[in-house]
Amino acid sequence: MSNLDPKAKGDFFLAIDIGASSGRHMLGHLEDGRLVLTEIHRFHNEMTKHNNQLTWDIKALFDEIVTGLKKCAELGKHPVSVGIDTWGVDFVLLDKDMNMIGPAVAYRDNRTEGMYEEVATHISDKDLYARTGIQKMIFNTIYQLMAVKKHSPKMLAQAHKLLFLPDYLHYLLSGVALTEYTVASTSGLITAKSHTWDEEVIAACGYPRHIFGEIVPPGTTLGELTPDIQQEVGFNCKVIMPASHDTASAVMAVPADTDKPLYISSGTWSLMGVERPNPDCSPASQAGNFTNEGGYGYRFRYLRNIMGLWMIQCVKKELGDQYTYAQLCDMAEDSPIDSIVDVNASNFLAPDSMVLAIQTACAKTGQAVPHTPGELAAVIYNSLAICYRNTARELEDLTGQAYDAIYIVGGGSNAEYLNNLTAKHTGKTVHSGPSEATAIGNIAAQMIANGYFTDLQEARACIRKSI
Repeated sequence: MSNLDPKAKGDFFLAIDIGASSGRHMLGHLEDGRLVLTEIHRFHNEMTKHNNQLTWDIKALFDEIVTGLKKCAELGKHPVSVGIDTWGVDFVLLDKDMNMIGPAVAYRDNRTEGMYEEVATHISDKDLYARTGIQKMIFNTIYQLMAVKKHSPKMLAQAHKLLFLPDYLHYLLSGVALTEYTVASTSGLITAKSHTWDEEVIAACGYPRHIFGEIVPPGTTLGELTPDIQQEVGFNCKVIMPASHDTASAVMAVPADTDKPLYISSGTWSLMGVERPNPDCSPASQAGNFTNEGGYGYRFRYLRNIMGLWMIQCVKKELGDQYTYAQLCDMAEDSPIDSIVDVNASNFLAPDSMVLAIQTACAKTGQAVPHTPGELAAVIYNSLAICYRNTARELEDLTGQAYDAIYIVGGGSNAEYLNNLTAKHTGKTVHSGPSEATAIGNIAAQMIANGYFTDLQEARACIRKSI
């Protein structure tokens, strides 16, 4: 544990940022008033098949978490605190001894087929949105749990606790099992206006109330590393929950000088929206399929989930990884094809072949069918930019506010061709970066909790200066 004075040079904070395809350990510290990042460890992550289900290998992920902590020790850079963020909606069920019941099923698994209709027999879409304000997406926790209830009722009956993935990983580090607000807010089971579990929705769906534990805000200190983890990694530090949903952390790092920036957190998913002090659970908002996810300080991330760079990631892999993203962008820029697809269509969620899915969508709408890598990339990037344009217009209509600029953060902020297309189609100034926004937001929440920043406004001012 560090006893150095707040804002002392050399105090490190460790963000463990885990995405659907990779994870990394990023150390942050202040130097001459700027936040400096150092990548300590990077590792691969992917969904794997288990009993014909797409799942996450939790043991492998936690082994990588420990490996990264050991590397900190080897470098002599012991963090003051550590926090973990991941994607939302996915969870584990635990028995009374806190052992996992079954695997951690991934949100792209098809077990939720038919669950829209199943949940609707218990609570209407209109009432559900009016209470939770969450965008209707088939992988939301509420639908995943209904799949468990319908197909594996014994698992649900055996469950003692439900923890979202970052909550469970924090538990393995600290021995304390709590539910962090921002990741819980993605579930479709939280009352938007009170930030708490929606008792009526849970009861209507027939889920056991006792599995839903205490919800705490980002910045909550869970304690320290467990004695076993301390012994294994060679040091001790605080375990602090950041905004554990990766988008919530990324939005914290938007380097705007306004309280209500229009942003895109660009990665596997593109999350496009604004920050608002209050949720909009109106029929008009529901019709636009916008969501009211929780943010730091109980702000709301009023946004739309857009398929994002998942499509180009799949195409790149399907082409044998023989091209870099930069090469695909260059080839797309030289391609004259102007076909556009609906990037949010369900057939792009987890197709056996993304190439075939794109070609089929173009053929069905009477457009030119892409065949070359450049044509495929051009369809994806242009379709994303058109989706951003349409989403920006809808946001302006719903919020009653015009936005001159778009702040693009996350790994996708490096896609210069897509950024240029976004500026062209939206007619707005595009500011790109930081690319490591999620890790920076994670670290910012820890630094606020440790007294290095007084609030989010001061943290963002430092982030602007730093990039």
